[in-house]
Amino acid sequence: MNVFEVRGGKKLSGEITPQGAKNEALQIISAVLLTNEPVTIYNIPDIIDVNLQIELLKEMNVRVEQIDRNTYRFQSDAVNVEYLNSEAYHKKSGRLRGSVMLAGPLLARFKRAYLPKPGGDKIGRRRLDTHIIGLQKLGAEFSYEENSGFFKLSTNGLRGAYMLLDEPSVTGTANILMAAVLAKGTTTIYHAACEPYIQQLCLMLNRMGARIEGIGSNKLSITGVDSLGGTEITLLPDMIEVGSFIGLAAMTQSEITIKNAGIDSLGIIPEKFSQLGIQMDFRGDDIHIPAQDSYKIDTYLDGGILTIYDHPWPGFTPDLLSIVLVTAIQAHGSVLIHQKMFESRLFFVDKLIEMGAQIILCDPHRAVVIGMEWERKLRGITMSSPDIRAGVALLIAALSAEGKSIIQNIEQIDRGYQNIDGRLRALGADIRRVEG
Repeated sequence: MNVFEVRGGKKLSGEITPQGAKNEALQIISAVLLTNEPVTIYNIPDIIDVNLQIELLKEMNVRVEQIDRNTYRFQSDAVNVEYLNSEAYHKKSGRLRGSVMLAGPLLARFKRAYLPKPGGDKIGRRRLDTHIIGLQKLGAEFSYEENSGFFKLSTNGLRGAYMLLDEPSVTGTANILMAAVLAKGTTTIYHAACEPYIQQLCLMLNRMGARIEGIGSNKLSITGVDSLGGTEITLLPDMIEVGSFIGLAAMTQSEITIKNAGIDSLGIIPEKFSQLGIQMDFRGDDIHIPAQDSYKIDTYLDGGILTIYDHPWPGFTPDLLSIVLVTAIQAHGSVLIHQKMFESRLFFVDKLIEMGAQIILCDPHRAVVIGMEWERKLRGITMSSPDIRAGVALLIAALSAEGKSIIQNIEQIDRGYQNIDGRLRALGADIRRVEG
């Protein structure tokens, strides 16, 4: 099993371009099942999670043509629905959280689907209730198969319905949305997720012939159509990578330019890093982060300690709280990090404490970071990556630390970041991928 060997303490410099958005890719690739016509997708990241999703489609007999490293053409004109009953499908789809988003398109077009128990990160419970309840309201019946651990969904024909989601789940909204576009009648999804990736999916489906209104809001209205056609789409830059690179620049006191950052789709992400005292210049669609010897965390007007927490869009994405936390380690001042959505996502801080960080883990959801103001550096250690985002946070910590760090379980990082070691070496980082 490979590990990253990192020798930290080096200032980096140069330009880096974010990959295509991982979370958008999983939705958009699933949507190709809604039509028998070709769909071309540009800027697909070459990462484990996305490649697994593409492999699933291939094994379902979707025709997949790779035009270049990040461009694929899909045509779902001969889908083998019987593959859903195979042991191979059960085994592979259970490894990947994104496979749940195949259910909506399969149910809409082929009237049956399977939902595996969620795979992917070990960050706490990730329930499927929103998906299943929404699909039930559209007319799906479901049963749980104890032996396989799969939810089986079937329908005689989906029909539009009104629904109020119990949570603004991004994957739940995408799944229900993709089922509703081919349902009879009108579907209203209230309390829907409205992230840029959901907006992209809606715009893509409308170009294919769907009738979706309310794009960008938390209330979507979908009038079902009989069939959809082909289209082309370019994925947005990955906002989580953009935030990761901002934190990397600050923690290594480096001057870095993030090219083609998709600034218009970042929401309040730059603002949250500005609250940590990080300077940024916006040059067209590029973000320039100058080298800073120090950065000071904002306080509230009454002098109270800043709290940064996750919230549904347009609030702050939970995927960047790990990055904000590690970035605050060398800041001037203190910050409370409140991770509301997942109860295990902050448990990686024990490794940061071992490296010398001043962090108090209050409970599974909250941690206080007391900035060290570069009075001392972190020290390199051996550690393991528990999930994608914590893995990159630990990598940032290692790059800022004195001495050598070993990061194990880097397959978690590879699930979400394309050639991260190669791109960091291009900035001057001392990082090697070695046999562990």
